Amino acid sequence: MTRDIKPVTRAATPRRDFTDAERQRRFPFELVTALVGMSPTFVRRVIGRGGDLSLEDVQLLLDQDAYAETFVPRSKIIEYLLNRREVTEPQIDLNQVHQIIQGNALELIGCLPDHSIQCVVTSTPYWGMRLYDTHFEVAWADGEVCAFGNEQTPEAFVRHTTELLYVLKPKMELDGSVWWNLMDTYNTRTQIRENAAETLQAMQGLDARGWHDHAARRYSAGHSFLEDGEQCMIPSRVAERASRIGYLLKSQIFWKKDVSMPETVRTRVTREAEHILHLTLQRSPYFDKGAFRTLPQRLGGRNPLKESDKITDIWCLPTAMGQDGHGAQFPLELPGRCIGLTSEPGDLILDPFVGSGSTSVAALQLDRLSLGFDISGEYVDIARTRLEQTRVQHAIAPLMERPVQPHPHAEGTEQQQQPQLLF
Repeated sequence: MTRDIKPVTRAATPRRDFTDAERQRRFPFELVTALVGMSPTFVRRVIGRGGDLSLEDVQLLLDQDAYAETFVPRSKIIEYLLNRREVTEPQIDLNQVHQIIQGNALELIGCLPDHSIQCVVTSTPYWGMRLYDTHFEVAWADGEVCAFGNEQTPEAFVRHTTELLYVLKPKMELDGSVWWNLMDTYNTRTQIRENAAETLQAMQGLDARGWHDHAARRYSAGHSFLEDGEQCMIPSRVAERASRIGYLLKSQIFWKKDVSMPETVRTRVTREAEHILHLTLQRSPYFDKGAFRTLPQRLGGRNPLKESDKITDIWCLPTAMGQDGHGAQFPLELPGRCIGLTSEPGDLILDPFVGSGSTSVAALQLDRLSLGFDISGEYVDIARTRLEQTRVQHAIAPLMERPVQPHPHAEGTEQQQQPQLLF
């Protein structure tokens, strides 16, 4: 099995010859609107009605100028509808206060009760940028079987991200929010490394390995339009497709990191920002703008040295150093801010790519419930350990903050009643 990233799938065209039995099939209106990337109102205008749709209806929609791919390519939508099978998975028990579950996020999200999640904060693998110790292949709706982030093309990565968002959509509370952290990728020929330290060593000439010595490589040739060295525009593509499947893009936030990775580039600027998409299901989600001022800075409150008194779409947050054995974690301040802005104490917070558990730790410290998924058993162990340590600290913090009550007969007790803060 190769981990190399390069376009090898042949171009295809939609099938147009159907049996009589296939022509009699009907498909859910909501599913078809998401596949063709059109609003329900527009679909009704084209078809002339609502309700379940036939293959002829689907073909008519695919012929519209407004059609754009979401999570299944145009050539495969008909086959996807004809071969799709409803799978009923046992629901996850949400009675446990904080859970970290090992498994494939695409499957586990489907096991959640509808309208159970108030807030999602996550940072998924980025396309073609990291080689993780654990490499698990996933079967996607577009027919590709690969680990998330190891797709042949950026388009496939965008499709798979959109599929995750589509599966997640019915699980969200109607006034809930999704915060999706993304980094763009350049379509360059490069070796894929495990962490930032390896990249720095290569830049300093300390990596003696050649091109063929690496376990995975990304090729820049063979794409249908991207040239070598061109930016892939992944965050904006995901934002558009999220809109096409029924989300509202409330903001595209730029996270300005304290420290950015050096880049050996001479014809463009060095990247210092990552992207955070704020997605909702309705125009007026729950949003506590005042939390920006009231949250402690360690949990995403205002950075007084770099941020004004009003919250904007530029966030100045530190960069995590990859502690706890995870090479690509985000700082506690990021999930803390997202959670504080769009949820209340007691709400359920989900991170479907929980990694070392930063989202769960922030949720616990903010008195929310948390649920995290990760396909790596190693990361699940790290997250559970970190969460348990935080749980113990959080439980004893109120005791540590209480003034010590002196013995009534002790001398000089007036000077001893100083509270001790754990956090």
